[in-house]
Amino acid sequence: MKTFYELQEGLYDPNIFKAFFLAGGPGSGKSYVVRQATGGTGLKTVNSDDAFEHLLNKAGLSLKMPPEEFERKEVVRARAKKVTAAKQKNYVEGRLGLIIDGTGKDADKILYQKTMLDELGYDTYMIYVNTSLDVALQRNAKRSRSLAEPFVVKAWKDVQANIGKFSNIFRAGFIVVDNNNADEDILKQVYKRVTGLLRKKVQNTRAKNWMAAELAKKQR
Repeated sequence: MKTFYELQEGLYDPNIFKAFFLAGGPGSGKSYVVRQATGGTGLKTVNSDDAFEHLLNKAGLSLKMPPEEFERKEVVRARAKKVTAAKQKNYVEGRLGLIIDGTGKDADKILYQKTMLDELGYDTYMIYVNTSLDVALQRNAKRSRSLAEPFVVKAWKDVQANIGKFSNIFRAGFIVVDNNNADEDILKQVYKRVTGLLRKKVQNTRAKNWMAAELAKKQR
C-alpha cells in the first residue's frame, strides 16, 4: 500500500512544475542557505556532490582530494554524475519540484537545462549565493572536502562573471543572497520569496496539458 506522502508525489505534489537552480562558488555556503530558504517545501534536491562524497567514503578515498588519488577519484566522480542524472530524470518524469544545486560557473549548461525544463512546462528560478573571495576561501578551508585554493579562486571568478547573464536569463525569478554574513532576517526574506513563488499556480499550457492527461489516466 502506498503512503500518503507517496500519493502526494507527481500529479498531486504541491510544488509540481517548479525548479530552483542554485549558483555560488565553493565556500559560498549554498548548502546552508538552501536549507534555510527551502526547508520544509518538499523540493527534491539534485546535487552530484552528495553522491560523490558518499562514493568517495565507500571507496575509502580521502575527502581532502590528494593528487595521488586523482585517477580513482575521477572514476568515482563519473559514477556520482550518472547516479545524480538518473535521480533527476525520475524527478522530472513526475514533474516534481526541484532544487538543482551547482556552482554556476557554466552559464551555457544552466541555460540548456533551464530551456529543457521550460519546454516541459516548468517555472524556473535561480538562487544566487554571493560572497567575497576572502570569505569563500576561509569557508573552503574549513570544509571536510576542501578544494585547492587556485581552483576556488577560478571558480569564484567564473561564477561572478556570470551574474549578469543569470539576471537576464531568470529576470524576476533571480534571487541574490549576500551570504558574507547572512543574518536570520535576510534568510527569512529569501524563504518568504521562495514560498511565494511556490504558491503561484501553474499557468503554462504544457504543464496544464500534462496534468490533465495524468488525471485522465488515474480516472480510467
